[in-house]
Amino acid sequence: MEGRTMQAQITPLILTFNEAPNIGRTLKKLDWAKEIVVLDSFSSDETLDIVKAFPRTRIVERRFDTHSTQWNYGLDQCSTDWVLALDADYVLDEDFIGELRDFQPQSGITAYLGRFRYCVQGHPLRATLYPPRVLLFSRNRCRYVQDGHTQVLRVDGNTGWLRGHINHDDRKPLSRWLWAQDRYALLEVDKLRSTQPGRMSLQDQIRRCVVLAPPMVFLYTLLYKGLVLDGWPGWYYVFQRTLAEMILSLRLVEARLARKIKS
Repeated sequence: MEGRTMQAQITPLILTFNEAPNIGRTLKKLDWAKEIVVLDSFSSDETLDIVKAFPRTRIVERRFDTHSTQWNYGLDQCSTDWVLALDADYVLDEDFIGELRDFQPQSGITAYLGRFRYCVQGHPLRATLYPPRVLLFSRNRCRYVQDGHTQVLRVDGNTGWLRGHINHDDRKPLSRWLWAQDRYALLEVDKLRSTQPGRMSLQDQIRRCVVLAPPMVFLYTLLYKGLVLDGWPGWYYVFQRTLAEMILSLRLVEARLARKIKS
């Protein structure tokens, strides 16, 4: 990439569906990009009106089926080798933008992981359960596969780390979050029921026990992660993550009861 600008070599790719509360803040931090590809699943709110106000965006529409196929379709719409894959509530800070401006891929590395600073209505939290994920990668060497309710990027090559952070700041209403969590829980139930216990992560084994995950998440986030010190934003996140585990537990119990009725 030597001698060529970041703008010409990296395409931000964003998936959207009714992201009006978030997408404008995300796009404002991407004015360095030559082109931004926004793959929309036929939003019914003001998402596309907001996107059209940013002249460097290109809107592509596709009906959503799974996260992995949607992301892979988006990769095919990008013209550069390097892609910056972003959710609509990922807001780049100035240090992260500066790192991209000076970016030079290391030999043998085809993907870079990024860390997040989780925010609740703009208030950054001291900790989160949100893991690092691959954000910047060579689209010719990487592809998404489905993993429960989300997707995993399969990387052909080695991975490195980006130094900066991205602010994860989802400001959609709680009703939308509850709707999404129930959909995610149904997909996670399918994953947990179809995976052999010996091939599960420790986290998934705890979830499969049904009764353990909600209280463990509550205590882990509130006390061990120290979110009790973040005031109401911290409590909001603790309740959110605990409720997400409770929804999954309810769906697991529902599936077990349905299986007993059938037998």
